[in-house]
Amino acid sequence: MKILTSAEMREVDRIAIEEVGIPGPVLMENAGRGIVDVLLTRFPRVERERVVVVAGRGNNGGDGLVVARHLRNRGGNPVVLLLAAKEEVKGDAALNLAVAEKSGVDVRDASTDLCWKKVRPALAEATVIIDAIFGTGLTKPAEGLFAEAIGDINKASGFKIAVDIPSGLSSDTFKVIGPAVKADLTVTLAAPKVVHIFPPAQESVGDLVCADIGMPPSLFENESLRLEMVEKKDVSPFFRKRKRDAHKGSYGHVFILSGSLGKTGAAVMVAKAAYRTGAGLVTVGTPAGCVPIIAKSMVELMTEPLTETKEKTLSAEALPRIMGLLEGKYAAVIGPGISTHPSTADLVRSLIPRLKIPAVIDADGLNDLAEDPSLLKKASAPLVLTPHPGEFARLTGRTTQEVLDGRLELVPRFAREHALYLVLKGYRTLIAAPDGRVFVNPTGNPGMATGGSGDVLSGMIASFIGQEPDFLGAILAAVYLHGLSGDLAAARLSERALIAGDIIRFLPPAIKSLESGQS
Repeated sequence: MKILTSAEMREVDRIAIEEVGIPGPVLMENAGRGIVDVLLTRFPRVERERVVVVAGRGNNGGDGLVVARHLRNRGGNPVVLLLAAKEEVKGDAALNLAVAEKSGVDVRDASTDLCWKKVRPALAEATVIIDAIFGTGLTKPAEGLFAEAIGDINKASGFKIAVDIPSGLSSDTFKVIGPAVKADLTVTLAAPKVVHIFPPAQESVGDLVCADIGMPPSLFENESLRLEMVEKKDVSPFFRKRKRDAHKGSYGHVFILSGSLGKTGAAVMVAKAAYRTGAGLVTVGTPAGCVPIIAKSMVELMTEPLTETKEKTLSAEALPRIMGLLEGKYAAVIGPGISTHPSTADLVRSLIPRLKIPAVIDADGLNDLAEDPSLLKKASAPLVLTPHPGEFARLTGRTTQEVLDGRLELVPRFAREHALYLVLKGYRTLIAAPDGRVFVNPTGNPGMATGGSGDVLSGMIASFIGQEPDFLGAILAAVYLHGLSGDLAAARLSERALIAGDIIRFLPPAIKSLESGQS
């Protein structure tokens, strides 16, 4: 599902109207009916509800007028508070204003402060409030009458439904630009917008439902639309049943370069996650002194002792042996728990340009590259970086807050410039491809913000890319499954009690739930 900016949505609207030939009033009619359909799932006895529509003078207000008319047709008695003089309403919205009034809808003048004060008591009595003041075009904070109306809507106790975007938010940013409606439910039209996806603006959206307004799906297949939400249907093909004549060699051999004294758990997490997501074979290369701990953690696991420093971290002298171990492997994980010891960092910086198999670089592997990210361009096989915002900040020389504020620009830019795949972990994990496409993962929960969760993900990604020819699809499937398993774990155990091992423990039911869509 594509996620659009206001300019992209306007262009889709233009093509639908001017090139496809769908009249604007038809799209507005479809939008209003779509919102009513969603409303009726929550409030099926609309005749018992006191519905108030607060409408602006633009197309968003026009959608609200269509909603009011259809609610009246279904036995309701909605009231419209119009924040504009009737003569100020133009175009398709004016058409629907006239139709609504002729259909008996109670439209009340709220075009001035004095008028608003006279009609706003209706809000206090409302059980359902439809916010149809502003749409996607707002770029500056709401002021004056509009800010007052937004404030009064928020004070009212009725269930609040926003049309497309909660009024007061800007569709192109996840920052809160001024006073905004705190919706319980937002019905977005045709496609979600940037504002719906990330906090803090997302906190005003409530539940999000996307209404089909009759636009041909082909309009959203334009390659210029680069931001997309991952859906279950996108990843379910990666959970097809296995062939009966498959063997362990059919599903890849993953090599994991991980661990140091006190951080052997990272290697174990990565390895268990790789096996649990279907890898045929898994080998861990780790400092020699760490092998006994890791080897007894999982009997299925193969281990390789590597040259270590006196601090029991990986030594730069281990490079030749590692290069030999990479032969015949399908994918590698480099970094979890390896430390930033100078010799270990030298090892990582020497290894990256020599890589000839796909590799996931995570944790200390990223920190060891922070001094010279240009080395990433020298690998001759695809790389997947899985930083959290702090690690990405070190890679880019920015602050963590700058990364969070600018993630939608910084993440795809880094992926393009370094010709790699970048997975920025966190709420709404971003996955960027080298061609500039960016995907937003919808699964996961705050309980996954715990040590080891990222190690689990790196093992899962390596497992999937070792099994699947569709490299990007494999990454998306692994990230989606990671969050889904965390969601199942949280539902069973609570978010607060969730630990990384639980993500691995709930992988089997998560996988089964995705396999159920396959024949």
